[in-house]
Order: sequence, then structure tokens, then C-alpha cells
Amino acid sequence: MSDFVVSARKYRPQRFSDVLGQEHVTRTLKNALVRNKLAHAFLFTGPRGVGKTTCARILAKVINCQNALANKNGEPCNECDSCRMFNEQSSFNILEMDAASNNSVEAMRNLVDQVRYQPQHGKYKVFIIDEVHMLSSAAFNAFLKTLEEPPAHAIFILATTERHKILPTILSRCQVYDFRRIQNDEIVRQLEIVAKDQAISTEADALHIIAQKADGSMRDALSIFDRIASFDEKKVTYADTITNLNVLDHEYYFKLVFAMLREDTNEIMQTYREVHQLGFDGNLFIDGLAEHLRHLLVSKDQASVNLIDGSQELQSRYIQQGQSTQTSFLLDALAIANECDVQYDKARNKRLHVELALLRMCYLHRLVDLQTVALEPAEKKNPEPEIKPILTAPLLVPKTINLEVFDQEEEDNADIPAPTFQVNAGTKDSLATPKLGSLKDIQKRAARSIKSSPDSAVELKIETFEKSWQAYLQTVELPTLKAILAQADLSLDHTRLMIKVGSNHSKNIIQLEHALLEQLRKSVSDKRLEIAIVLDPEKVKLLEENTPKKALSVKEKYELMREANPAVDDLIRELKLKIDHGA
Repeated sequence: MSDFVVSARKYRPQRFSDVLGQEHVTRTLKNALVRNKLAHAFLFTGPRGVGKTTCARILAKVINCQNALANKNGEPCNECDSCRMFNEQSSFNILEMDAASNNSVEAMRNLVDQVRYQPQHGKYKVFIIDEVHMLSSAAFNAFLKTLEEPPAHAIFILATTERHKILPTILSRCQVYDFRRIQNDEIVRQLEIVAKDQAISTEADALHIIAQKADGSMRDALSIFDRIASFDEKKVTYADTITNLNVLDHEYYFKLVFAMLREDTNEIMQTYREVHQLGFDGNLFIDGLAEHLRHLLVSKDQASVNLIDGSQELQSRYIQQGQSTQTSFLLDALAIANECDVQYDKARNKRLHVELALLRMCYLHRLVDLQTVALEPAEKKNPEPEIKPILTAPLLVPKTINLEVFDQEEEDNADIPAPTFQVNAGTKDSLATPKLGSLKDIQKRAARSIKSSPDSAVELKIETFEKSWQAYLQTVELPTLKAILAQADLSLDHTRLMIKVGSNHSKNIIQLEHALLEQLRKSVSDKRLEIAIVLDPEKVKLLEENTPKKALSVKEKYELMREANPAVDDLIRELKLKIDHGA
């Protein structure tokens, strides 16, 4: 058998000072040892691979160390007989038990029996129970009394990754220490030390990828490092790392964002096609793109660049691309990516679902929603406040505005800055991106475009709309709809076309005739046109008069008779009549 020892075992810390990311725990334990204020039971809880069992073993070793108190530093000397016996795994004073495979009442009774015996060497007998949450409720209860009042020579150290499964009666009898995830920077520094010790050359980006994949676990990071190092004995490269860990290269995301800024849909579709052919899941891809957009957003402020997990070279690339993007674009793109991620599982054609999200991001620069711009409406000469339009024409300005249509000479004469382009020269992915300017400038250009439109001077005539109305009426075959349209009246008040009907039913029917309303708008080229469907009081009154009255029920007839002559009730009682209200 090979003498190879995995890095997670080979580089396991032997002293408290070597434990990464748990200074709040190691400092407390060392102070308790130096001041002789050691508890009889400890519970170490936290994520996997963060040093719980390691700290338990160091604590068990330093408790019986012959030089720890003499040194007054709370660290094991690793030189005395007790430390050497522990390192050689031949100490009878330290017993380690795996609760996952010894979770019965019988196993716990055997442990309780061993507690009674005095230690062979040293002052204490230490019991380490790993994965203690796997004990059954009966085993916990059998262990409870011993844990609460153990002999003076017994110390218990429990370790678990799932604190919520521990009985409250157990928690109340232990000193609880919460271990936290190890930061990526600390993992990278430790991996650099391991690589240097093994004479392996590494790339910074590769180590950061390993740290991110480890998710705060030093043991997982060392296991991944061994796996990548086995691919090539003398070096750990970024390319080998992403290949072995099935991680999508961030170059694809940089390429996609530059293509979105150029509105190059062909490159976007081809890039995602490459990603799809590599076998990456669409949900994984969209999550990676969202993380990339998040990095670009935080890179726009120098104070928040440290929120990006990566090498300095990668951070500089994010800063460079972040300067080419607008904050509004990044926020809208993040919203689209989040929506795509939420709806991904429900989509039948998942590839098309992701492609549509990418295309929506591509054209975000063109979308200027003027519904949020407070354009002052033109004053109307004869306002009629009592008439409230039910259905109006679209906004005076289209939602999508191409700023390139404005004449440069008009822009210069209007003292309004024209759209300019910002060029990032000297970079690998240099491009020109439009600088839209302030919202106030966009509002002025849009308002001036409307006022200068030759269509606004066209005089509207009611005859034009009546002719279009009759032409549409000839195409209607449904008798009911044809009667409703024939009874409606048209009137024109400046730029407002009013369709007067006699009932709410007729109004609702006409509102659903989108083809008719669109034909009325196309009959003129004035963008100021508004269409309102209103109730005509005269038509409503005429309709009520011509509507036949319904027949009265027996109950309604009785109520009318009693209202006209109250003596009807006396007559009914004397004759003992009975009224059938159900008739």
C-alpha cells in the first residue's frame, strides 16, 4: 500500500495557534486552561471541516500535557510523555467515539462504565464523542445523568454539525462553542503554504476557485487540492481546476457582458451555444451570470471591491468592465437573471428560456420608459371634468426611443447635450458604449420631438372617424355587436374622440373591439389622439323607457297591496290565508 497521506490528515493542526478562522474559540479555551477554569462538558458545533474535532483533540491533549501549565500559554508541548502517547494514538486517557455507529443505549452504557475508572496517567480522562446528534433519544437519556454530574477526573467533549438535533437537556449541561465558516482568503493562504511545502506551483485564480468550491471547509479545500494536484504533479492551474471541478470559465461572462453593451445578439447566441455544448446546466449558467453582474456592481465603488472573491488581477478586470456599464443596466439585468432563475424549473423549453433572458438584457440600453417622466400635458381649451375617459390611446411618446434619430444640428441649437460615446481604449475588449445623459435631457428631447412633429398640426375632423366607423361596421357579422355599434354616436372635442353609448354592457363590448379602436387611430396620424367611451345620459334614459317591465312575483304584489292598504294584513288573518312566497 502507498505511504501517501492526504493533506487533510497530514496538515491537521497540532496546536491552537494553527487552527484557521476560529480565534474566538481557541482564545477562550486557552484562557480557561491557563486560569484553571475548565468546564466538565463542552459542545463544539458548526459546519463540516472547520476544525471541531481538531480542536477537541488539541484540548484533550493539552488537558493532560505536563508542560502546558508551566508554559502558561494553553498550548500542548508535543514533547512530554502524554503528548507523545496521544500523537502515537496509544493514550488510554483519551477515548474517542463515533456516535453515528454507536448510537444505542448499550453503547452509551459501556461508555458510562468506562467513566468510573481513574486515568492511568495524568489527571483527567477525556471522552470525545463525534457526531453526537446521531445518538437516539434513549441513549441521550442514559447519558444525561453522567453528563450532569461526572466524576472529577472525567471531561466530555461533544462535536456535531446539527445543533438543533441535540436535546435541550444536553445543551444546558455543556459549554457551547459555535464554529464558523472559514473565509476564502484564509483558505487560499493555507493552500499556498501546503503547495509550497509540496513544491507545487499554483495560480492565484485556481486557489480562489478551490476556496469557493470548498464553501468554508478547510478539509474539503485540501481534498480538492489533492485531486487537482494529482492531475499534474508539479502545478495547479486555473484551466485544470475549472475542468476538474466542472466550473464555467468566467471569460464567458466577460464576453457576454461586452456583447450586451454592443447589442451583438449573434455573439450572445453563439456564446451560450458553446456553454450549452459544454454540458453546463442553464440554471447553473444563469446563477453564474447573476454573480458576475453582482461583481460588476460592487466593483463600481473602490470601497466595495473587497466583496469580490478572486485574485487582484480578476478584481481589476471587474473594475475595468464595471466602468463600461451603467448601474441601471446592471440592476435591470440582475432583475432579469433573478426572474429567469425563479421561473427556470417551470419552463418547458429551458434553453429558449435562458436565451430570451439574455436577449432582454441585450436591449436594456434602448428602453427608456417615459411613463416615469413627468411630462407636462398640453392644456385643453374646453375641459369637461364630468367626462372621464375609460379607454385612452397609448402614451404620447413610445416607450422605446432610439436616441440616434435626433439630428445633430438640432441638438446643437437647442443647447441640450447630444448622446455621446465613451471609448475605453487600450483594453482587450475595448468598445464604445452610449452615454445617455440625465433623465431631464431625455425628457426635453422627447418633448421637443413631439412638439416639432408635423403630425401635431393636422386638423382632426369627425367625418374621418365616422367614415372609418362605418367601414368597420360593414365587416361585422354578429347581429348583437352590429346593433351596438350602429346605436353608438361619435363626437370630437379637439384631440379627444368620444364614443357615446347607452349602457355599461355596450361600453364593455366596444372596449373589447381592439381592431376597431386601432382602425380609428390609424385613420389619422396625430399622436395626440385620445379615445374615450362614455355613457350618454339621454341614451341611458331612452333605453330605460323602452325596456319592458318584468312581471311581478307573488311576494312583490303582496308588498305593493300592503303599502297601498295596510288593512290587507287584517283580512289575511281573519280569513286565515297563507301567502306562497315561492311563487
